[in-house]
Amino acid sequence: MKVLFVIAPNRYREEEFEVTAKILSESGIEYDVASTKTGTCTGMMGGEQEAGLEISDADEKNYDALVLIGGLGARDFLWADDDLSRLTKDFGDAGKVVAGICLAPVIMARAGLLKNRQATVFESPASLKLLEDSGANYVKIPVVSDMNIITANHPLASEQFAETILEKLGC
Repeated sequence: MKVLFVIAPNRYREEEFEVTAKILSESGIEYDVASTKTGTCTGMMGGEQEAGLEISDADEKNYDALVLIGGLGARDFLWADDDLSRLTKDFGDAGKVVAGICLAPVIMARAGLLKNRQATVFESPASLKLLEDSGANYVKIPVVSDMNIITANHPLASEQFAETILEKLGC
């Protein structure tokens, strides 16, 4: 089994990626990391992660799930990325697991995956408005699982987020 992580090139949230990747890896799940550019991505607290793939080169057919990592960089680099919106929609249309944490559920909203779905997000005026505008039913709890869609609202929910992804993948 293999998942695709997407992180921002700058200011992604390290623990959201690291905790989730560790838990998935320990369960035998392989992963690739994509961003708007390949190379070193820098987190909000100075951590680094290599992105081996550009979002525009990623193909849903090669993965079992899409995991979107938050942080301020998600808002700045990923919310309006058309390639990521298209890729996210492809995963959703294929019925695959699509998971977003912190500010990343907005990407799912923009791709049309949250209409009439329960979802959560890191609360900011912009993120709440974008979820509402997409037709999502906002739920103020750490992790929400609605069919193949998983959303989490905060870095502190990273472990529960990862466990929920495993559950949805049948691991």
